[in-house]
Amino acid sequence: MSSPPTRRGLPGIDGRDREPGTAILSLDLGTRTGWAVLGRDGSITSGSESFKPQRFEGGGMRYLRFKRWLAEIKQSADGLDAVYFEEVRRHAGVDAAHAYGGFMAQLTAWCEHHGIPYQGVPVGTIKKHATGKGNASKDEMMAAVRARGHAPADDDEADALALLHWAIQHHDAAQED
Repeated sequence: MSSPPTRRGLPGIDGRDREPGTAILSLDLGTRTGWAVLGRDGSITSGSESFKPQRFEGGGMRYLRFKRWLAEIKQSADGLDAVYFEEVRRHAGVDAAHAYGGFMAQLTAWCEHHGIPYQGVPVGTIKKHATGKGNASKDEMMAAVRARGHAPADDDEADALALLHWAIQHHDAAQED
């Protein structure tokens, strides 16, 4: 049995001075996927979702559950204007690398199917934006996100929130060009 998703909402941290209407999803992909959504009203909601393989489940079922979950997120956000994900170049093990590749393939195919622009952002870029150093620890990332007014339950949610703040800044700058 998988643990329930965690969801936390925080009204317009970065959304106060923004054009209303942009919905952005940021993801820290993995068996435990961290996520954060900037809603069209400027509110930020975040959490983490487990895609751990279930007992008696085929190997591809976790990816089907991931796609179904993406559809639920899209619907609850009243559509998505952009998706950003943490682009990992190095993994601790083969299983983690395979899982990440599967989630990334599903995500990018899903975005293509729905016509949603997507972008991978290197881990070091996200860490540098959040903490000032590209090799920040999990604790430093959690502290940086807490300093922005969030209360992440785990490092996956913290990474997704840090990525969302990076994405908001860079998405808005790209829209002005």
